Amino acid sequence: MAAGKWIGGFLGLLSGGPIGALAGFVLGALFDTMSSDNGLIGDGEGGGSGYDRTAQGTRNGFLFSLLTLASYIIRADGKVMHSEMEAIRQFLRANFGEAAVEEGNAILLRLFEQQKQMDATQPGAFRQTINDCCAQMRGVLSESQRLQLLSLLAMLAKADGHVAPEEITALREVTAALGLSEAELNSMLGLGSTSLKDAYAVLEIDESASDDEVRAAYKRLVVKHHPDRVASLGEDIRAAAEKKMREINEARDLIYKARGL
Repeated sequence: MAAGKWIGGFLGLLSGGPIGALAGFVLGALFDTMSSDNGLIGDGEGGGSGYDRTAQGTRNGFLFSLLTLASYIIRADGKVMHSEMEAIRQFLRANFGEAAVEEGNAILLRLFEQQKQMDATQPGAFRQTINDCCAQMRGVLSESQRLQLLSLLAMLAKADGHVAPEEITALREVTAALGLSEAELNSMLGLGSTSLKDAYAVLEIDESASDDEVRAAYKRLVVKHHPDRVASLGEDIRAAAEKKMREINEARDLIYKARGL
């Protein structure tokens, strides 16, 4: 498959702008080693045989956006943790198959290299590129798709059991650039915790909220994070959203139990 066709097909709606430029650098050096029939470059298992090109382009743009932002978050503290790399490998393996693990790993390594090269020439250049990419994503991906992207980045940041201050700073930058709020970031960081304090953060409310405010907050999150809102990205991404919804339900249950509701 020709490089131009491969890159264009991979990114679809996000093929232009800063993401397209970054993908051209990263993918142009890798396409010869990747299978066009599997993993990230395939038609997206779970998307169905009728998956149209627009949906496929959005899906693949979402996946490349995930890897691009993940490369920035992972190296925010100046080092790459094995646990962080393993977390994204497990995510790719579980959702997109074994071939995606090799391809995603290769793309991340290339992104790390590109970050080093850009920052060596002009400090902060990669950070600006990330902000430009986020602005492009904001114009193309829906709010629910961007929230799903943020939840996956938060999961990666927590992979080693500790979120470094530098990672929090990077996550805040990405969150703002994606047009999302710090409350939404804190909500994603609190997912999976058994702490009552974190449960309130997940619902984006304060512990002083009334019972009616708790119920209303939960209903808002159900609408905002409903898995159907990211179904166009494929059944695999929808499954990840379902897991997120289960963790939101667990946070609600923890609060309800503490309040006797």
